[in-house]
Amino acid sequence: MTQTRYNPDADRITETDATQKSPGEGSCPECNGQVIQDERRGEATCEDCGLVLDEDAIDHGPEWRSFYDDERDEKSRVGAPTTELLHDNGLSTNIGWQDRDAHGVRLSSEKQAKMKRLRTWDERFRAKDAQERNLKQAFGEIHRMASALDLAEPVRETAGILYRRAVEEGLLPGRSIEGVATGALYAAARQHGVPRKMSEFVSVSRVSDKRVQRAYRYLSRELGLAIEPEDPMEYVPQFAASLEISEEAERVATELLDVAKSNNVHSGKVPAGLAAAAIYAAATLTNEKLTQDAVSSVADVSRVTIRDRYQELLDVYAGHEG
Repeated sequence: MTQTRYNPDADRITETDATQKSPGEGSCPECNGQVIQDERRGEATCEDCGLVLDEDAIDHGPEWRSFYDDERDEKSRVGAPTTELLHDNGLSTNIGWQDRDAHGVRLSSEKQAKMKRLRTWDERFRAKDAQERNLKQAFGEIHRMASALDLAEPVRETAGILYRRAVEEGLLPGRSIEGVATGALYAAARQHGVPRKMSEFVSVSRVSDKRVQRAYRYLSRELGLAIEPEDPMEYVPQFAASLEISEEAERVATELLDVAKSNNVHSGKVPAGLAAAAIYAAATLTNEKLTQDAVSSVADVSRVTIRDRYQELLDVYAGHEG
């Protein structure tokens, strides 16, 4: 027998068997036969002797059908998922800032004043001690900086976890919240392999370059973070897209860096500077018009660095070809 069922993964109506074997249900206690689930009747029965082992089973699926992701989200009756970017993991209440009721009608002046007082007390109760107030401020900074840098949600979540660990292990005394938050965000980006220079994080931070560097080194050491050295290859797609060079030039830049890494030329060099030099060298080899000023502006490295690394890359590449 078959029945019509909605497959949420495939977003379509499919014909499936009404009785399906349920793995892990074991065997029938009477005849040792196979136990199957009849989802249409909500029963678990033996396939051989027909013994009913369970009936009126609870259907844990939704009682509505949806065919699009947006429609499924609208019909969902659960709250937002927990997140590490909120000091209370998103489990507390939140009173909206709009002075309108559920029907969109604007509240009266008396009710607006009442809602304002409720928001004030709600904010006070959400952060009940100094540690939670610290986390609340730091997560706000992480969210602001990550939005300015257009970092993905996993990077933000990891930064929140790192900062929370620092607070729980007592690493904050004597250090600024903004500095440690920026250091945690930079460490999270490094862990996820996101090619961003520290100067980019400093540009959106409210603290100096030295404080961010110290905070990053301190967190890395005290939390035992396993962070791999930056690979100049990670910067190539980013620089290539910004400079709008051809795919051929990008491929040549990758080859230059591969040869440089195989000859250990990249050791001790700034990854972004090496990637910028590879982009410039590749554009030269493929006869594309690209100035050192343009590469320097995009990569945020000096023209002197580009010229020095450019010659090193060409020398080792020529030796490899020879």
